[in-house]
Amino acid sequence: MIFLGIDIGSLSCDAVLIDEEKNILASSVILTGAKNIESIARAKKNVLDAAGIMEKDIRSIIATGYGRARVKEKDAAVTEITCHAKGIKHVIPETRILIDIGGQDSKAMRLDPDGNVVDFAMNDKCAAGTGRFLEAMARALEVDITELGDLDKGATSDLVLSSMCTVFAESEVISLIACGTEQKEIAKGLNRSIAARTNSLVKRVARNIDGLTVSMSGGVARNKGVVKAIAESMNLEKINTPETPDIIGALGAAIIGFEKIYG
Repeated sequence: MIFLGIDIGSLSCDAVLIDEEKNILASSVILTGAKNIESIARAKKNVLDAAGIMEKDIRSIIATGYGRARVKEKDAAVTEITCHAKGIKHVIPETRILIDIGGQDSKAMRLDPDGNVVDFAMNDKCAAGTGRFLEAMARALEVDITELGDLDKGATSDLVLSSMCTVFAESEVISLIACGTEQKEIAKGLNRSIAARTNSLVKRVARNIDGLTVSMSGGVARNKGVVKAIAESMNLEKINTPETPDIIGALGAAIIGFEKIYG
C-alpha cells in the first residue's frame, strides 16, 4: 500500500509518498504560488511520476499546512504541529525539542520519547524570522535567497538588527548598506536576531534543554547561517537538521495515513 502526505504552506507545497514499510518512495517541493490548487496537483503528479505509481494505488492521502483544506481528495486534515513531530520522529527519533521555521510562522515543540507533542509555542503574529522575512532580507541585500545561508562567513562584528518587523528590518538593512556596512556583517546580525527570537520561543516550552536533542525542520533549516546562530544562542554544539527539512511535515502526514491503517 502507498500513502501520500501533502503539506501546503505559504511558500512551498510539499508531497511525500511512502510504502507500507514507511520507506520514502518519492518527494517533491515546489513553490505554492498564487494558485495552490494547481500546486497541489503538480506536487502530487511529481511524486507519482517519480515513483512510477498510479493514483489508484494510493491508499490514503493526509493533508497538512495552512492550505490543507484545499486538498479535495484528502482522507483527513491534520495540523502541521502534529505532522512535523511525526516526521522528525521518523528521521531523527531522539529529538526532544523541535524548531520548525516555515514560510510565515515559527514553532517550538517539546516531544516525549514516543514523538508526541507535550507542549508547543508558536509565533504567528507576523513573519519575523520566517521564510518570508528572509526573502525580504535577501532582496534588500541584493542576493539570491539560496546565497543567504553562507553570506555571514568571515563576519566579525557584534551587529544585531534592532527590529524584527519585516518592513522596519528591511529599512534598517538598506540604511546599513548605505553606511558602508559589509553584507556579511549584516547577514550575521540578521542571523543573530532570528536566533534570539527563536531561543525565546524554545524557552516557552523548555526552560532547560540540557541533555535534550534539538532538531530543526522547515525550509529555513536549509539556511546554514541561521541554524548555526540558533545553536550558538542556545549554547549547543549543533542542531540536527534532516537532509531534506522541507518535507518533514508532508512525511509526517504520510506516516499518519499509514498509522490509520496499521495502527
